[in-house]
Amino acid sequence: MPKTTPFTKVKSGYERTGIRFRCSLQNTILDVLRARPGWTEVTTHDWEFCWCDRDWLNTQEEYNYFPENSKVSHFRNFYELTRKNLMVKNLKRLRRSLEREAGKAEAQKCDFFPSTYELPSEYHIFVDEFRRCPGTIWIMKPIAKSQGKGIFLFRKLKDITDWKRGVEYQPPIQSVGDGAPQQIETYVVQRYIENPYLIGGRKFDIRVYVLVTSYSPLKAWLYRAGFARFANTRYSLDSIDDNYVHLTNVAIQKTAPDYDPEKGCKWSTQQLRQYLTAKHGQTAVKALFQQMTNIFVLSLQSCQRVIINDKHCFELYGYDILIDSNLKPWLIEINASPSLTASSKEDYELKFGLLNDVLNVLDLENKLSGKEKRIGLFDLMWDNGPVVGAEGKLEETVVPYTSSTDSMLGCVNDRMDNLRHTYETANALKKVT
Repeated sequence: MPKTTPFTKVKSGYERTGIRFRCSLQNTILDVLRARPGWTEVTTHDWEFCWCDRDWLNTQEEYNYFPENSKVSHFRNFYELTRKNLMVKNLKRLRRSLEREAGKAEAQKCDFFPSTYELPSEYHIFVDEFRRCPGTIWIMKPIAKSQGKGIFLFRKLKDITDWKRGVEYQPPIQSVGDGAPQQIETYVVQRYIENPYLIGGRKFDIRVYVLVTSYSPLKAWLYRAGFARFANTRYSLDSIDDNYVHLTNVAIQKTAPDYDPEKGCKWSTQQLRQYLTAKHGQTAVKALFQQMTNIFVLSLQSCQRVIINDKHCFELYGYDILIDSNLKPWLIEINASPSLTASSKEDYELKFGLLNDVLNVLDLENKLSGKEKRIGLFDLMWDNGPVVGAEGKLEETVVPYTSSTDSMLGCVNDRMDNLRHTYETANALKKVT
């Protein structure tokens, strides 16, 4: 079991020193942890901080209990939000709950995900919907895969019945060699967003980072920096079989024949916000980004009661958001293990700063006061309710289900200056108290 880390007395109180960490990933997070002052890498079970892959917790029976002051990078049933079928199931439940408690107008705020059905269990329900909407394009996705694997688009029911009979589909339960039943892979089918917002004729989506430090009560932070991922080929509905047109995943786009690894297919979220503001005005873009923030809050609330909360656990989510031609944001999916491997120098700098700020928010060194609302590029988005502004009042009149402050996503902020000011302020407060 991990030992307790010693605390060193300083002028402003006590700070934690000599933190031992374990990391199962070989990418940017390992660089960040190794560069953290006073942190030491261990390969044994004697750690206080563990950044693990998604399946690690379920295989570590000895860690049914975590010692005081330790931190682990996943909640035990994180998949309630990130597995595509469960995400939609929880969102539908939240929408029904909001309609009962606050009326249809409030429930409509959950209309940010496309019509979705789980296959094979909801196949016949989907067929009825398909026949009511002739000519609609649909998209098939395996529920637990990432990087665009297994995804395809279709217009005709014949396309899906061919898939249904194919090698990728077997009856709901199949037998393995020893006769034991084995659950087959589940898919979701969604109505395809046919009118995405285009820049330079190309489709894109936005990767946004959200850090959850507690589900009970819910406490979540929104990272200002992120990026838009562009398709390498101009958008068209004439060729729905072309993944280079319709899927923006870097893992897909980097295999395109004319892909330029130096240039890549990314914009920073700051560049994107500036572009949209110049084209549509500050008011429209402010409303767009606020709707995106509400998506983050509502999606977290949708699984708040089913996630196994543990004060030792945290989660860094990677949200994928698509904007349509009407400036409406759509939730595409949520990743529990967003890629931390850098595709360029700029991407490495973004992720290095992001992961450092995750550690700054977690504050294992005990340097902060616990009352901070901005740490590095993280803004406190939800703290058991709408976040109160600096003057002690809500910045906007809103219902209690969504965020109250203006979204700072994509806004300019000097990260290092903010951290310097944050730690100086926390140090002064500790001296006073």
